[in-house]
Amino acid sequence: MEFVIIGLYIFFLTFILLYAISELNLSILYLRDRSKNRRVEEKSFNNDEDKPTVTIQLPVYNEFYVVERLIDAVANFKWPIEKLEIQVLDDSNDETVEIIAHKVKELREKGIDIIQLVRPNREGFKAGALAYGMDLLKGEYIAIFDADFVPEPEFLNRTIPYFEDDRIGVVQTRWGHLNKDYSILTKLQAFALDAHFKIEQRGRNSGGHFINFNGTAGVWRKKTIVDAGGWQSDTLTEDLDLSYRAQLKGWQFKYLEDVESPAELPVTMPALKSQQFRWSKGAAECTRKNLGKVLINRGIGMKTKINATFHLLNSFLFICVISLVLLSIPAMLVINQFPQFDNVFRNSLSFFFISTIILGVIYFVSNKSQEDNFFVALFKFMLFFPVFLALTMGIALYNAIGVIEGYLGKKSPFVRTPKFNVNTKSDSLKSNKYLISSFSPVAILEFLLVLYAGYGIYVALELENYYMLGFLVMIAIGFSYTGFYTLKHAAAAK
Repeated sequence: MEFVIIGLYIFFLTFILLYAISELNLSILYLRDRSKNRRVEEKSFNNDEDKPTVTIQLPVYNEFYVVERLIDAVANFKWPIEKLEIQVLDDSNDETVEIIAHKVKELREKGIDIIQLVRPNREGFKAGALAYGMDLLKGEYIAIFDADFVPEPEFLNRTIPYFEDDRIGVVQTRWGHLNKDYSILTKLQAFALDAHFKIEQRGRNSGGHFINFNGTAGVWRKKTIVDAGGWQSDTLTEDLDLSYRAQLKGWQFKYLEDVESPAELPVTMPALKSQQFRWSKGAAECTRKNLGKVLINRGIGMKTKINATFHLLNSFLFICVISLVLLSIPAMLVINQFPQFDNVFRNSLSFFFISTIILGVIYFVSNKSQEDNFFVALFKFMLFFPVFLALTMGIALYNAIGVIEGYLGKKSPFVRTPKFNVNTKSDSLKSNKYLISSFSPVAILEFLLVLYAGYGIYVALELENYYMLGFLVMIAIGFSYTGFYTLKHAAAAK
């Protein structure tokens, strides 16, 4: 049993280290591309006659607070009105239906080609709605926006010209943040997303590896969707799934870091957990569905296969974190009873510290502006990064459950992330109809993990196993934070 405990502990630490190394490789690719000091060449059309017909798809479901803002934004696109079609794919069952109908009527009277498409049922959720619209659209290019986005008027002018290259199937833009400074929770989310949209997306794209359409703020070539098999609802991340199927068909993706599409970040812990659960479980489902196809494809290089493996397996990190938490006390007891394992255990723990340093470097690079003073930026980062790690660990249990379900093939409905139109600290959440009041049983397990980590700290002190303390303290803080705000935001909904 002691060999099993130590062996599993080393396995999970090793995976985290290998993942960190893969991220370091992406940061090198990113820095190498950035060091060339070349902005993405802005392409443009000579005149409006050269512009193709574009369809804007807006998949929405109960977006009472933000849907008008979204529709107004895309209706304001600077694109020939006769070559612009807007589909509001409305699966709502609340007052959102009437709001959309009124807005659509208003815009149609102004000559805008906009339609509200209401399906007889929500079969397939977002993927089903997109597929439903595909059968009716007019455009050869399809821009997709979720309800929390407010795209800029020049969006199409800055993205569509790249389809001049017949190999390009998708153009993806970087997400911005409308409410980054609302709270520590939104700042932490922006911190993580900026690393994805700078290091990961640009790094993979510049290295010729697979990237993913992020579900919104991007444009598809209609032919690419059809060629890849269309939108499919057998995973919770239909965007990641279709991205891999399209790239396996040979289509290329173009990522534009310089084009920003602002969006609202979740402002409550239940909303964030709902989003992260869906992303994590969906990634696991896509791993099960697509990883084997990538690995056996002879037309894909080994570097790209390795990168794709860690890309698809990124949500496995949550299983690693929870496993390390649960194994921490047994591992310390084994070391105390069998001192011959001590050196092996200490060496394996160095993997964790190396991984943390690597990830720290990556997040520092992604979040430091080129105009920032290095030392000031480093000082702020050193204060902020441990908080980010604690929050990431704090949602690990909820996400790990989703990942396990994804690997096992257990299906669950697509649960939307509620949008509140809360952008500044003066905006109130009081009486917001989309606040989640239910209390998940997982929250009880999270508080139990706080107690477990607390007992682990006691054991570490008693056995003088001080090199475990940092990890256990961070776990205790992380689960305390997420548990407290889960209760607080759930109580606010009552």
